[in-house]
Amino acid sequence: MHPWNPEDYARNSSGQERWARELMEQLELQPDDTVLDIGCGDGRHTASIADQLKGGFALGVDSSPEMIEHARRHHEPGRRGRLRFAVEDASRLPFKAEFSLVFSNAALHWVKDHRPVLAGIERALKPGGRAILQMGGYGCAAEMIAAFDRVCARTEWKNDFVGLGLPYGFHRPEDYRSWCAEAGLEALDLRLIPKVLCYENRDGLLGWVRTAWHPYTARVTEARRPELLEAVLDDYLKHHPVDAEGTIRVRMVRLQAKLVKKAGSVR
Repeated sequence: MHPWNPEDYARNSSGQERWARELMEQLELQPDDTVLDIGCGDGRHTASIADQLKGGFALGVDSSPEMIEHARRHHEPGRRGRLRFAVEDASRLPFKAEFSLVFSNAALHWVKDHRPVLAGIERALKPGGRAILQMGGYGCAAEMIAAFDRVCARTEWKNDFVGLGLPYGFHRPEDYRSWCAEAGLEALDLRLIPKVLCYENRDGLLGWVRTAWHPYTARVTEARRPELLEAVLDDYLKHHPVDAEGTIRVRMVRLQAKLVKKAGSVR
C-alpha cells in the first residue's frame, strides 16, 4: 500500500474526474438506493451520489487511510446518515447483502487479482443488486509504461526495479466474464473503452505521474524521485511529442463492467 496525498491527487486528476462524471450518469440512481463506492479516494464522488439519495445512503471505502481521513473531514459534515467512509481492502470486503448498487471508478486496477474483489461485490449486493465498475483495462497507458520500463532498465536505476513486472491489474473482458461467472455475477456489459488524457504542458503531465505512479516512484528514495520522473518524462516526450495544438496526449484504455446479482441468489 502506497501513501496518497489527497490534495495533490485532486489537483492532478482532472481526466479521472471527467470520466467519473460520465460513469455516474449511467448509475440510474433511485432515491432509496444503498450504494457502496469501492476506491472512493477523496470522497467527492461518493458525496455527490449521497446527495441524490433521499431514503438511502452511500458508503465510500478505500485502502488509503489518508484518503478516508480527508473524505470524512471534507464531506461527512451535513450529510449524517446518508454518507459514511471506512478504510477497507477491496479484496476483503466485509459486507453481506447490504447494497443495491456497487460503484467503482479508476480504482480496481490497483488490485492485480480481481477474483476476490468480485466475490466480495457479490456478497455485498442484495439479490437483484447492480454493479457498475470502470478501471484501467488491457493495454492501458502502454506507452507511459514503456517509458518507465526503458528508464528503469538504465544502469543507474535497474537495481531499484528488479522483479517489479507490471504492477497493475489491467484485464481483458473475456477474463472478466469468466471471473464474474465464478463469483455468481451476471455480466450485462463488458467492454474496453479507449480514452486519452490531455495535458497542456509538461508540468501537468509531471503532476499526474508524480501523484499516481506509486509502484514505480516508491522504489527509489524520496531524494531521487524528481530525477526519475524527469527522466521518464524526457523519454515519453521523445517518443510521443506534443501535437500540433501543443497538447501532450497519453493513450489510456478503460475496462467497463455492468454486472447484476441474480434475484434468486443465496450466496
